[in-house]
Amino acid sequence: MAESANLPAELLASVRAVCLRLPEAHEEPAWVGIRWRVGKRTFAHLLAIESGWPPAYARAAATDGPVRVLTFRSPSPERDALCNMGHPFFKPAWGPEVMGMLLDGGGHSGIDRNVDWDEVAELITESYCLLAPRRLVSLVDRPGG
Repeated sequence: MAESANLPAELLASVRAVCLRLPEAHEEPAWVGIRWRVGKRTFAHLLAIESGWPPAYARAAATDGPVRVLTFRSPSPERDALCNMGHPFFKPAWGPEVMGMLLDGGGHSGIDRNVDWDEVAELITESYCLLAPRRLVSLVDRPGG
């Protein structure tokens, strides 16, 4: 997992803890960064943008980095609200349900203390629930409600 070297351990651990508490979720290296899946469907993807690479993510997030990015799925009403909020959220051009969130300013010391981890947990959990089979969704304790 060479790409995880660009992800601060504290940040990776925080996202991992949220993702792997979900039923039958698993982690694997992605073409860049780390992704979490239920079956063969990716519900969360964490990666670093550095020096404009990867270019598709750099364009979508409107930054050359360095910055860490989380992408996830979001249903229409929530996705629209996140888009209207702007920073730290952005809307990639691939897939109608895909959203992105900047998680830090690229420092190597860890994570941005301003990140609302309750919100991140809700967004990841909702993403999982959009993609998981109903039998697994019924087992999920959704944060915030």
